[in-house]
Amino acid sequence: MTRKGRHAGRTVQRGRMLLRLADGVSGYTVADELGCCAQTVYQVRRRYIESGLAIALGEAPRSGGPRRFDGVARAALTALACTPAPTGHSRWTLRLLAGKAVELCLVETISHETVGQVLKKTRYSPSASSTGAWAR
Repeated sequence: MTRKGRHAGRTVQRGRMLLRLADGVSGYTVADELGCCAQTVYQVRRRYIESGLAIALGEAPRSGGPRRFDGVARAALTALACTPAPTGHSRWTLRLLAGKAVELCLVETISHETVGQVLKKTRYSPSASSTGAWAR
């Protein structure tokens, strides 16, 4: 892993920590050499001792809330964004889309920032003068 191949930066960093610790270097010295906190070095060492190499190099799944939009709701929101803007507005804004998604019962509550994240991977642009629909 330390010589070739593609690995996540955090995994390589943890591997370097363990190699330096195996050479007998103190945790504070390793932290200075690798530009991290000494507590990080000691946590990696503790995980290695308690659970082994794979656990020490890897990461536990990160906690987080469940996704608010499933595939059907994502498609409905994207389709909504491609429709003409409501009366009195020149274009859809993220806040308007969030309000309409709640009104249409796509989700119970939603933030305009979440709507932006859902639409990020689409060809919709909230600042464009067109609605985002395009033809090939």
